[in-house]
Amino acid sequence: MPKQIHLRLDDRIYSNLYEYATVSNTTINDCCMEALSLYFSEKKRDHKTKDSKFKFIDLFAGIGGMRLAFESHAGDCVFSSEWDRYCQRTYFENFGVMPFGDITKIDERDVPNHDILVAGFPCQPFSIAGVSKKISLGHATGFLDEAQGTLFFDVARVIKEKRPKAFLLENVKNLKSHDKGRTWRVITETLEELDYKIFSCILDGQLFCPQHRERIFIVGFDRERYDDDIRFEFDIIVPDEPMKVKDVLENSVDERYTLTDHLWQYLQDYAEKHRKKGNGFGYGLADLNGITRTLSARYYKDGSEILIPQEGKNPRRLTPRECARLQGYADDFMIPVSDTQAYKQFGNSVVVPLVSAVAKKLVDTLETLPVREKRYDVISIEQETEVKIAVNE
Repeated sequence: MPKQIHLRLDDRIYSNLYEYATVSNTTINDCCMEALSLYFSEKKRDHKTKDSKFKFIDLFAGIGGMRLAFESHAGDCVFSSEWDRYCQRTYFENFGVMPFGDITKIDERDVPNHDILVAGFPCQPFSIAGVSKKISLGHATGFLDEAQGTLFFDVARVIKEKRPKAFLLENVKNLKSHDKGRTWRVITETLEELDYKIFSCILDGQLFCPQHRERIFIVGFDRERYDDDIRFEFDIIVPDEPMKVKDVLENSVDERYTLTDHLWQYLQDYAEKHRKKGNGFGYGLADLNGITRTLSARYYKDGSEILIPQEGKNPRRLTPRECARLQGYADDFMIPVSDTQAYKQFGNSVVVPLVSAVAKKLVDTLETLPVREKRYDVISIEQETEVKIAVNE
């Protein structure tokens, strides 16, 4: 259960907090949480070992699946952002850091410098409203401008300001076809306009965990920093023996996860109705020696997409711990929230070992990429005096 504390603040601090809360359109409590988060972030960073190979930031962090993946390769997370308060709680319990909130209210100049940007941003359509007006006013429209108003823009503006060496973006498989392909076009052309060479691939989580979960991964490298011949392959190393559903199941499960007679009958009737119509909708009984369907954020509603058969009684839902295992989280990962919130969190999460494999390829590639030599361009200034300026410092 959350603990309550009472703070005594002198008038000056309270006045400053009140002013900041008013300007930022938030509460004083949230301001205090943000201040404590920053304090503990810095304290943790002060004690960070010198073994870290690179710094990274974790945007749209969720419960930290991407963070776990990059930390497993000696990464030092220097900034994280997640707006959902329940995810923030899980993140804090496991990493000792409270993520900053709404990314749309974060000034990109305040984000720490980093080597790799990591983000699992939501998929949104891009609006073209206002483009003709901006042209008439003489404003540049570009793809970065076209992306404004979407959460991808917040990723793009951080990349533009901080210029990380590389980034890894993750999204649903259908990102390429979303909004008739327009979303994908804007994303890729925005990243290319920022002068990054990008690579993308759809990978399935079942390579590492017993779950069919296809996601698209986008990797980008800074063209301004590296030579033009940047090569990257998604030839990740996978386990010799694939996991099976039975490998993630707990030995003893509370009866509350078993479906009631009423719910089980409803799901059977619903499936039969759609079967007669020629549709494929319905519950999914998992093959214990195989893999499951994709775990979704709606799993908390009835668990129908992944049901575990039980001999002599109704099937049951997965437990939150089993959902965590299905996504590749170790058993020491803490689940401090309700079952409903846990189902949502793991349903929105990444398959950690899959991201870890991609992260290894990205980090290994960075270590081998040749950095550009400084180039010098000649420019003319007043009175035709020639000077040399270094490009790509």
